Amino acid sequence: MSVQEYLDKHLLSRRIEDAVNAAVRTKISDPVLFISNHMRKAVPSVITKVKARQILDSRGIPTVEVDLHTNKGMFRASSPSGVSSGMYEAIDLRDGEKGTYLGNGVNRAVNNINEKISVALVGMDPTLQSQIDQVMIDLDKTENKSELGANAILAVSIAACKAGAAEKEVPLHKHIADLSGQTSLLLPVPVFTLISGGKHAGNNLAIQEIMILPVGSKTFEEALQMGSETYHHLKAVITETYGAHGCNVGEDGGFTPNISSLRDGLDLVQKAIAKTGYNEKIKIAVGVSATEFCIGTKYDLDFKTPNKSGQNFKSGQDMIDMYKELCSDYPIVSIEDPFDKEDWEHVKYFSGLGLCQVVGDDLLMSNPKRIERAIQENACNALLLKVNQIGTVTEAIEVVKMAKDAQWGVVISQRSGETEDSFISDLSVGLASSQIKAGAPCRGERLAKYNQLLRIEEELGDQAVYISEKWRN
Repeated sequence: MSVQEYLDKHLLSRRIEDAVNAAVRTKISDPVLFISNHMRKAVPSVITKVKARQILDSRGIPTVEVDLHTNKGMFRASSPSGVSSGMYEAIDLRDGEKGTYLGNGVNRAVNNINEKISVALVGMDPTLQSQIDQVMIDLDKTENKSELGANAILAVSIAACKAGAAEKEVPLHKHIADLSGQTSLLLPVPVFTLISGGKHAGNNLAIQEIMILPVGSKTFEEALQMGSETYHHLKAVITETYGAHGCNVGEDGGFTPNISSLRDGLDLVQKAIAKTGYNEKIKIAVGVSATEFCIGTKYDLDFKTPNKSGQNFKSGQDMIDMYKELCSDYPIVSIEDPFDKEDWEHVKYFSGLGLCQVVGDDLLMSNPKRIERAIQENACNALLLKVNQIGTVTEAIEVVKMAKDAQWGVVISQRSGETEDSFISDLSVGLASSQIKAGAPCRGERLAKYNQLLRIEEELGDQAVYISEKWRN
């Protein structure tokens, strides 16, 4: 399109005249600035450039970062990644060159953005999120986004979402709410990681994490205070019992005392909560990630202890009995992935007991087909959403709608490989999710999410609603 054709298409001569007349009427002191701002609003914004690069995530492993440009400015986003990936989730594209970043480089994904996705998206309206995402899905042509890479597609999708909010001149969480049809904005209950185990830590604890939910707080700000204070009291408790070396942290900031017993970890957390004085206001959650230690139909809770591994297998029924005892002895309100991702029989039975919230992570992998099956079979009652497992903002919105229609809880989750991008905070508020799991109240890439929620709560002012004790309603 020539310059003259562009001017004619957008009626710029008339718009400039209107801007000048408006400046004269308002008797503005700086008419040039006024006219410039007037024209920026008068001409619809489009994507003008998409540029990607390779950066490092919180584990020091490469990931994708994108700068998406429109007439309104530049909007940056990056893609997180996890320790494990499953056959049912969207696939990060890695270079596979062992001599560079141990094969974990993402230059192929970066090139796909710069050479293919950019060409397809330039000229598109950034407010049309679903169309942008569909263009990339069609360009990829695979079910798991393995051609272009989910890490490439997601980073662009998030950057476009930020650009769309700027074009509409609304906060990002409000734009997401508009995209999803959500009429209310809610501040979620933070699910803080306090003790890490499993693949996230080098101790002997088989289960992945012990977490707390400050459900008795009245605001998100108060919830963050409760989480931080409990975290620091726990540090003192662990130091007293195991020494300072027990306060090393895992990939998501949780402490990693050298314990092998889940009860030992729960006792430590209980002592820390007691020291805060919050008591009933703080509940406990357990992230089991049982797939990691399932061998056939048995569960090896000693799989990280070489001299014990294989000697103390538990059946699915044994695990159910253990969970029942734990829920009776501790204020546990949520258990994540209590069984292997293919152990539908036991997870259905356990969910039916109604002892606590049962969260599907590896069970679901944010995959619509898995979620649909779990809804039909009553296999769990909460979705753990990891946006990189599904690959686009639009698809994330759709699976959250599925979960909410089923009266499930929704937990917006971090990954072990995070960046300083705080997008999931706005996503959680915009989708009115009940919980957000962003790791410990420690480490910059985790605090970026919690601090953004503080800003959102402040910005909403009197309209800010913290979900508090209604987190399961």
